[in-house]
Amino acid sequence: MSFFITGTDTNVGKTTVCAWLLIHFNYSYWKPIQAGLDTEDTEILKNVTQIPDNKFLVPTYKLTEPLSPHEAAKRQNICIELDIIKLDLERTIVEGAGGIMVPLNKTCFIADLMENLQLPVILVARSELGTINHTLLTIKEIERRGLDLKGIIISGKKTAHNRTALEEYSGYPILAEIDYINPINRKNLLAIKPEKKINEIFLST
Repeated sequence: MSFFITGTDTNVGKTTVCAWLLIHFNYSYWKPIQAGLDTEDTEILKNVTQIPDNKFLVPTYKLTEPLSPHEAAKRQNICIELDIIKLDLERTIVEGAGGIMVPLNKTCFIADLMENLQLPVILVARSELGTINHTLLTIKEIERRGLDLKGIIISGKKTAHNRTALEEYSGYPILAEIDYINPINRKNLLAIKPEKKINEIFLST
């Protein structure tokens, strides 16, 4: 089984979470839409995880500028087409771009890509003030679209009351907490041991 990793916002920690999952569960990685080639997530993860290159799938769209995909594509006279974004490999971590309502073209959003791929979803949320609102709103849209949300991974400095609130108000389990990592490297990612709930999801597939 593969999983779609989305977030409540941009720079919320999705790529760090993906690196952590790749190292601990031996999955492949795919970022179907990459916007910004100077900071290409696939190359960052190759360096951070030190896992073989054949574990990394080539993005369907590689857009030059680090902008919302619809704008980055527009500047290159490209129209992102969801129908050509296909995943043919099992046991793959698929990373979205920004939050679920990031536009891809004039009519489609990341959430539409998620619907097309029909993968179980893991939501990455911040640990800081404001996370409850952003997370609950994102979950509402995920549920409205009938997607299979497996749970939440919290990224950032551990904040016990926010973890409790997210679990209580969302109704979904907290699968892991990834504290700030400095530097982000294989050794430090390995040091963060998976919790029981996420082991149950990834080790059973």
